[in-house]
Amino acid sequence: MNPPESMRLDKWLWCARFYKTRSLAVEEIGKGRVTVNGQAAKAARELRAGDTVDLRQGPVQRTVRVRALSGMRGPAPVAQLLYEETAESIAAREKAAEQHRLAPEPAASLHEGRPTKRDRRNIDQARDWGSRWSASADD
Repeated sequence: MNPPESMRLDKWLWCARFYKTRSLAVEEIGKGRVTVNGQAAKAARELRAGDTVDLRQGPVQRTVRVRALSGMRGPAPVAQLLYEETAESIAAREKAAEQHRLAPEPAASLHEGRPTKRDRRNIDQARDWGSRWSASADD
């Protein structure tokens, strides 16, 4: 069976394993997170070998060149043969991963955490909640 000359963008993204389902691919395309040859694309856009696809997977921005088309989704090693990631995209992805790895843990900035019961009493006492007006009958 010969590979097709062109195929839908959403189907290719799914076959190349960029997205887990075709509906996820369609959703990302609809949100404008996927472009083909620098132009906004629709899910039904016909894709051909040699096209350049810019896409975003979560926080990761990738630029790939379409090498081949496949009519079915296969294993990951076979799917990786369908595209070639550009050197700039690989460098940017590795740089972002390194920055993420070196970023401080958000929880490390919390020195005190939640107040204890004693802390809560002290906070309430400092705010003087006991002297405020209430609807209770204190005649």
